[in-house]
Amino acid sequence: MREIQGLLARLSDVALVLAAAALASQIRFAGGGQHDFIAPFVVLTAACVLVLFPAFGVYDSWRGRAKRMLAGQVALAWLVVQACALTAMFSLREIDYVSRLWFVYWSALAGALLIGYRLAAHAVLARLRHAGINLHQVAIVGAGTHCASILRRIEAAPATGFRAAAVYVPHPEAPLVVDDGAEPNPRRFTDLDAFARYVRGSDLHEVWLALPLSEERTILRVVGEFRDDLVNIRFMPDVRSLALFESGGVIDLLGVPAINLVASPMSPSALLVKEIFDRVFAACALIGIAPLLIAIALAVKLSSPGPVLFKQKRKGADGRVFTIYKFRSMRMHAEPPGVLHQAVHHDPRVTTLGAFLRRTSLDELPQFFNVLRGDMSVVGPRPHALEHDDLYRKVVAGYIHRYRIKPGITGWAQINGYRGETDRIEKMERRVAHDLYYLGNWSFGLDMRIIAATVVKGFTHSNAY
Repeated sequence: MREIQGLLARLSDVALVLAAAALASQIRFAGGGQHDFIAPFVVLTAACVLVLFPAFGVYDSWRGRAKRMLAGQVALAWLVVQACALTAMFSLREIDYVSRLWFVYWSALAGALLIGYRLAAHAVLARLRHAGINLHQVAIVGAGTHCASILRRIEAAPATGFRAAAVYVPHPEAPLVVDDGAEPNPRRFTDLDAFARYVRGSDLHEVWLALPLSEERTILRVVGEFRDDLVNIRFMPDVRSLALFESGGVIDLLGVPAINLVASPMSPSALLVKEIFDRVFAACALIGIAPLLIAIALAVKLSSPGPVLFKQKRKGADGRVFTIYKFRSMRMHAEPPGVLHQAVHHDPRVTTLGAFLRRTSLDELPQFFNVLRGDMSVVGPRPHALEHDDLYRKVVAGYIHRYRIKPGITGWAQINGYRGETDRIEKMERRVAHDLYYLGNWSFGLDMRIIAATVVKGFTHSNAY
C-alpha cells in the first residue's frame, strides 16, 4: 500500500511540474513564438524530480511533521532540482534557448503547486484527525515528568493523529504527573498483565516506552510481553540529564543505533540539505549584489588608505580555522600580539564610511564568498575572533558547542538583538544560549525565518557600531 502511495505521489509531482510548464507557456507565449527546446528541458527537470525529491525526504510520512517543515523541504528540493536542470542545460550549451521570463513563471507556478497541494492535503488530514478519523492509538509505558511531557505533546498536536489510549505506570509509588482535566484521559494501569490484555483487546499497534535508561528491567519485561504480537515498540529514553541537546536523535554507527548525547543533533542528511542551500543561495546572492559589492569596494578604497577587504582568522565547524572576509571599516592600525579590542560606540578607529557599513551590516557581504568556499553557512552562530574564543570557552558554559556546525553570516542570536559589543559576560551567555537553541531546534523553515527577519529588520541595529 505504501509503495502504491509513494508511486502516486511521484506521478502527481511530475504531473504538477508538467502542468505548471504548460500554464507558464500559455502566459509567456500567448502570442506565439515558443521555443522548441522548452519541452526537453521540462522532461529533464521532471526526471530530476523523480531522482532527487526522495533524497530530501519529500515522500516520507507526514504524520507528526509541521506544515512549515513540509513546505521548506519541498521548496528546497524544487530549488535544487531547478539548479541541477539549469546546470545540465548550461553544460549542453542550450541555456540560451530557454526563455528567462518563462522560466521564472514556471518555477513560481510549479513551486506553488507542489507546496500548495501538500498543505491542502495536510489541512484535510488534520481535520479528519480532529474528527477522530485516521488516528493511531498508542499505549505508553512510563511515569514522572518525562512521560507527562510525551502525553502533553500528544495532546498539543492533535493533527498528528496520535492518541494516548493507555498508560502503564511500572512503579505506583512514582505516580504519573499529568493534568487530570486533559481530554481524552488515557486509561491507567499499574499491572503489566492487565495492560497487555487491554492493548491486545483494543487492537493497539503502538507501545511507547517513555522511561529512563535505568529502567532496563521494565524495558525487558514489556518487550518480552509483546514479543509475539504485531505491536510496534518504540523507546523514547529520558536522557535530559545527560544530553547536550534535547533533540539529539538516533544515528547508525557500524550498524548499531546510537543516541547523540554530546554531539551535533543535525543528521548528515540535514547537513547536506543545508550545504546545498548555502552554496546555491550564496552564488545567487553574489550575482545579484555584484554591482553593490563593486560600489562599496570603490568607496572603501577612496575613503582611507589601506586594502578593501579586512581579513581575520576565525574558527569554523569542528574548530577548523579559516580566513573571514569583510569590507574594511577601520583605519589601518596595529594591535598588540594576542590582544583584540572590540569596536565601541564612537570608536575613533572606525571611518565615517565604515560606521555606515557596520551599522547596516553591509561590511559583512563579502562573507558570501566564505559561504561559497564552504567555510561558512548563510545561517548559523556568528564566528568570533580567536582571542575571544580562547577567553569565552573557559567562562561561558556550552560556548565551544557553537562550533559543531559552520558559523553563519546571520543567526538566531543576531535577529533577537544579541550582536555587537560583548562588554559583559552576561551578553555572551545570552548569545550562546540563543546559538545552542538554534543548533538544537534547526529546521529549514527556521533558516528561512532567520533570513527573512534579517532582510526585514536585521540590516540595522543599535548595537552595531
